[in-house]
Amino acid sequence: MLNPFDIVIFGGGGDLSIRKLLPAMYRAYQEGNLPEGSRIVPTVRELANKEEFIEKVNQGLQEHLGQGEYNQQDWKTFSQFIEPLAINVTQVDDGWKALKALLESDAPDKSRVFYLSLPPAVYGSCSEVLAQMNLITPTSRVVVEKPIGYCGESAEVINAKVAEYFDEQQIFRIDHYLGKETVQNLMALRFSNVIFENLWDAKTIDNIQISISETVGLETRAGFYDKAGALRDMVQNHLLQLLCLVAMESPNKLSANSIRTEKLKVLESLRPLVNEDVDENVIRGQYVPGELDGTVVPGYLEELGSASHTETFVAIRANIDNWRWSGVPFYLRTGKRMKKRCAEIIVEYKPVSHNVYQKNVGNIEPNRLIIRLQPEESIQLTLMSKRLDSLDMQLEPVTLNLDLSKDSANTFHSDAYKRLMLDAAANNPALFIHRNEVKQAWAWIDPIIEKWEKEGTPSLYRAGTWGPESADELLAQKGHKWFNVGE
Repeated sequence: MLNPFDIVIFGGGGDLSIRKLLPAMYRAYQEGNLPEGSRIVPTVRELANKEEFIEKVNQGLQEHLGQGEYNQQDWKTFSQFIEPLAINVTQVDDGWKALKALLESDAPDKSRVFYLSLPPAVYGSCSEVLAQMNLITPTSRVVVEKPIGYCGESAEVINAKVAEYFDEQQIFRIDHYLGKETVQNLMALRFSNVIFENLWDAKTIDNIQISISETVGLETRAGFYDKAGALRDMVQNHLLQLLCLVAMESPNKLSANSIRTEKLKVLESLRPLVNEDVDENVIRGQYVPGELDGTVVPGYLEELGSASHTETFVAIRANIDNWRWSGVPFYLRTGKRMKKRCAEIIVEYKPVSHNVYQKNVGNIEPNRLIIRLQPEESIQLTLMSKRLDSLDMQLEPVTLNLDLSKDSANTFHSDAYKRLMLDAAANNPALFIHRNEVKQAWAWIDPIIEKWEKEGTPSLYRAGTWGPESADELLAQKGHKWFNVGE
């Protein structure tokens, strides 16, 4: 059981806080994981009165929680944990003095979590003010959101500035995909089941696909997204982190240092993509107007309102040069305005070495392990089986399905942010990202960005499709094709 803690959410009135962070804390309360005596302190630029902000949180919970999660009695008690404050995050003002008085009104050894739901450019200045106000205690942690920087150099500047005031073990770099139950189950699947660990290498696996597709366009992120693009926003963190968990060796124990060490080895083993390698192995795209779920949606340039070569789609063929994965292509894909919203890992096994059946029994498809992260969380294994409705030998693929969201729906609500925020409060950094991982990930991404900045434009794809045709051609070169959900 956690001890009471204080969590200060800088940017507490922003979209992330209202949609994700505060609902996560509400779920933690409902499940008995928000100890009595804990406090949630969202900071905002302006605060007319406390009651108005509390009502904004109330409305946000009703809008963003799942069906049946919200109830008035729980809200009434949960609201008493919330202490909003108006603060200028980059310079000392009366709000900082009020925060200091609030935090110091309790036990001095109480854990403090400072969640920076802010632009990365102000991480350093906010940390500096925390230090000036003597609010950083030995039991304090700081949680920082991705993406950290726009290149390796800017990421190092940001990390170095935060490191002036917090020790590395106090810095929790969050990637919410690592908090998903299915991702954690991936490690359980690999490291507690000998059947999978013995079938997890180049001898049995043909290729691995990791896809994160979104149906939304720019929404409210136009300014940020046009400077970042899909490569920085999604590949550098989410996709590479998932790649690490799929490909890493078994840690000697499930401690933060052991897990991070194995993940870093994967990043260091990625074959560099430079110059012509980028052209051969990386596809970038940008969506144009198209039809999505029966509705015509505008293209990227129409949404942005100006000319741009920023990519909204990336597909990469990556290779990990080590003993376990030599010769196995890893396909990474992410895009906006795609046909379906999903995030999944597809492990496709090699075909049987010798087919003992005649052709008329049906096609023997390769086995697939499908780890779906969203919209539902499930693990599926596709096998070949005899059809039971025929006396003749007819084969068909069948799916074994572990539906994690359905199996726990009545007792537990999977919430990545809830898990990670509670881990930060408990000082458990196992599912957070080390500074060295950020550095190595950027070292692999930066040459791709540099090549794009010198030449070329994105391939175009219609909204409501699975991306540009060149992405299909990328896989076809090796005799592979994308696994698209629902097809």
